[in-house]
Amino acid sequence: MEALILGFEQFQEYMNSGGLVMWPLFICVVVLWYALGYRFYSLNRGSNASVRNLVRKFSEGIRKKPKGMIDSAVLEALSIVKIHGQTKDTRDYITDAFNAHSVEIIKYSKLIMTIVAAAPLIGLLGTVIGMIETFDSLADAALFSQSGGIAGGISQALFTTQLGLVVAVPGLIIGNLLQRKADKMLMDLEQIKDIVCIKEKGE
Repeated sequence: MEALILGFEQFQEYMNSGGLVMWPLFICVVVLWYALGYRFYSLNRGSNASVRNLVRKFSEGIRKKPKGMIDSAVLEALSIVKIHGQTKDTRDYITDAFNAHSVEIIKYSKLIMTIVAAAPLIGLLGTVIGMIETFDSLADAALFSQSGGIAGGISQALFTTQLGLVVAVPGLIIGNLLQRKADKMLMDLEQIKDIVCIKEKGE
């Protein structure tokens, strides 16, 4: 319990050292990692097999249970074709069914990129505030102030810059990796529609 209280006090001291800007940055950290975690777990493709192989295995009954989003999409597409047959509206039915998958794939992507772009700017705001405090101290000749002064202003500027970069850099790297996966899954959904419709037309 004492360790928890000590940790909380150290955290509060760290946050206060950067001024008011630190709290919006902390909120950005929490929201960013929640969004990244959500995308990481929701972008579960399932099998690593190609879309064409998945369509073949599910249509032949070799596989019956989906392991992820693309597997489920293949089953949905085959079910729609089985129910409605191969008509001119079949692709539209499949597109409507895939809409929920598409929404899930892109969920929080814009939020992540917004936070990644905004965090360094918020940190820069803290830097400017800290430098203003520094110059005010120079004007007041408060060179050795223990509660602020030059040391406090520079410290505040560095803390906010640091936290802004801590938010932005990992978010940018992980966000881009997840976005590549999301783009690939969106292409897989389109490929499922192409393969299923062509396959049924051939039959």
